[in-house]
Amino acid sequence: MAQPAAVRTVPEGWNPEDPDHWDHRLAWRTLAVTTFSLVIAFCVWYLVSAVAPKLNEVGFDLSKAQLYWLVSVPGLSGGLIRLLYMFLPPIVGTRRLVGVTSLLLALPMLGWFAAVRNPETPYWWLMVLAALTGIGGGCFSGYMPSTGYFFPKRLAGTALGLQAGIGNFGVSLIQFLGPWVMGFGLLGLGAVAAQTTRSGHVVYVYNAAIVLVPWTVAAAVMAFWLLKDVPVKANVRQQLDIFRNRNTWLLTAIYIMTFGAFSGFAAQLALLINNTFGKDSPFASSGDYTASQLPLGAAFAFLAPLIGSLVRAMWGPLCDRFGGARWTFVAGVGMTVSALVAARYLAPTSPADFWPFLAAMLVLFFFTGLGNAGTFKQMPMILPPRQAGGAIGWTAAIASFGPLFVGAALTALTPRSFFIGAACYFAICTVLVWIFYARPRAPYPS
Repeated sequence: MAQPAAVRTVPEGWNPEDPDHWDHRLAWRTLAVTTFSLVIAFCVWYLVSAVAPKLNEVGFDLSKAQLYWLVSVPGLSGGLIRLLYMFLPPIVGTRRLVGVTSLLLALPMLGWFAAVRNPETPYWWLMVLAALTGIGGGCFSGYMPSTGYFFPKRLAGTALGLQAGIGNFGVSLIQFLGPWVMGFGLLGLGAVAAQTTRSGHVVYVYNAAIVLVPWTVAAAVMAFWLLKDVPVKANVRQQLDIFRNRNTWLLTAIYIMTFGAFSGFAAQLALLINNTFGKDSPFASSGDYTASQLPLGAAFAFLAPLIGSLVRAMWGPLCDRFGGARWTFVAGVGMTVSALVAARYLAPTSPADFWPFLAAMLVLFFFTGLGNAGTFKQMPMILPPRQAGGAIGWTAAIASFGPLFVGAALTALTPRSFFIGAACYFAICTVLVWIFYARPRAPYPS
């Protein structure tokens, strides 16, 4: 008798540590499909950061504080949604998790497509739509543990580094692609009226919200067609045992340093640049829209998360070879120093101060990528497989509040004061990495 379809989606005898019971083709296929969906998810999560700098130019009337909070809300909702997603992989399985989530990602994109076309859209509704983009950030805490179950520990750094690094690339993708597609009418949208900026330029801000909808539908189809579920089952109460392990709390603080900084600074960087150094692009003499009319923040903000994402993806094999703890320690030192250097230029006395600030931020993001790769290698090495999956989900959930933390701090403190405070936190976490994980004879070498 043929097995029911639901049963056939679960491989039998799965054990990635035993070559005879590990299907490497299924593992890498899962990594590929899930990562494709995750790239789109991060694009959705950071959609508001790409759109917000253009809203006032097309007729909205939002204050600096309102814009900071608008870009912060996805961090809050993404973190809360991650607290849900962290429990889902052993309950619903990888196949349904990725397939259904990919379809859900279309909702905030369609909502923003409609909202930005009407400058009379109320601010509270923009905040609701910003919260919905948190789905894109929230699913990370389900996707990463799901993928981790498919790989042996010796490849965990490579697999998780590739997925998280390439997935994080969605941050740069939307911040680069969004402003670019705003400059022309997309195929099939000719009937939708163009928008005119206050300076008289024709733009299509809503394109940033709609351009990836077909791709997320394709991701859902691939998930239901190609993926399977690893037979790792646990209810919510069983998964709570991660909180009895002190490494969960230590790694949470450390991951806030690495990914919390990455997500928070990436979300707010364009607004921070515009509000601190002005909006005028150094390419203002160019006649090309995408070069001359982009605000300064939009012109450069995508570079920082791009560097962090590439480093995170590339450093996975090095973490597998040399261990994650020492790279996390190096990252902490680098982040502390680069944050202090950036703070030096956040009370600018001339336009030239922008360039050393930008250089410091690019270096900071380099080290966030290195630290993210190192920390995710540490978790599967320190904790048993199911607990490692739960810890990955939990730490990712808390760190995803980064856009909220950074946005709230920038509304309450001067940018320079905030960066100095961030450097102090990075230094504390770096000491924790050294004491517990990276030093000779550390209690948890990883």
